[in-house]
Amino acid sequence: MFERLLPLLLLVAPVHAAESVAALLKAADAFRLPAESVRVETHVELYKNDALDKERLYTVYVKPGRRSLVLMKSPSEAGQKVLMLADQFWLLMPQSQRPIRITASQKLLGEASTGDIATMTWSDDYNGVVKDEVDCPSPPADLADVPTPATTHRCLHLDLAQARNGVTYARVELYLDAASKAPIKADLYVGSGKRAKEAWYVARPVNGQPRIMTMVLLDDIRPNRRTVIHYRSIVAKVAPDEFFNPAALVRNPLTDW
Repeated sequence: MFERLLPLLLLVAPVHAAESVAALLKAADAFRLPAESVRVETHVELYKNDALDKERLYTVYVKPGRRSLVLMKSPSEAGQKVLMLADQFWLLMPQSQRPIRITASQKLLGEASTGDIATMTWSDDYNGVVKDEVDCPSPPADLADVPTPATTHRCLHLDLAQARNGVTYARVELYLDAASKAPIKADLYVGSGKRAKEAWYVARPVNGQPRIMTMVLLDDIRPNRRTVIHYRSIVAKVAPDEFFNPAALVRNPLTDW
């Protein structure tokens, strides 16, 4: 009897593992995106040798179906927009009637790419395995933006591969707090297999619930640079569907949004 059941058990086990990873990613996403449709006020800072070099402001609208709209709010970029529809990205300039196709890896400021600003979830874009349970990684000692925990925590180490085209990173090694499932750190890899950068996540209470309100990106090639993404506010907000139509969007400046 056991010999007849063994092939079935071998087939079922990977399914349960995949379901477990999917549930973990959903739980981790909830720390970054508390509702399906939100407005995120984002402040991005680029530091060189620990000195602030540049900063930018963005308002981001996220809707289900992998739809995001990034409105650039800094004076030097006023009127520019980035639209994400599933795997496709467009840059819309205020004086142009033709959207420009770009990619998720297009840089906006420092190490912050289009995909880093427009997307705030993993569950729709990645699948993978839980490699092991380890002590949570500690941030570099000189990384003032990320506090070092007073005690050692255990983390689940996930190895994720892209599940669709158009994502920012081909592979992600993600560390989640084993107890809360909050994201702690991610190693971000490009298609060649090379690690491009690492991301650190900082949570703080918002309305009594822990939320990821800061993401710090460190560049492997230029260690003297770091990009800090502050989520000044994340509130439930449903933007109209017409905002996510490239043809309609070029005619709408959205000055009041």
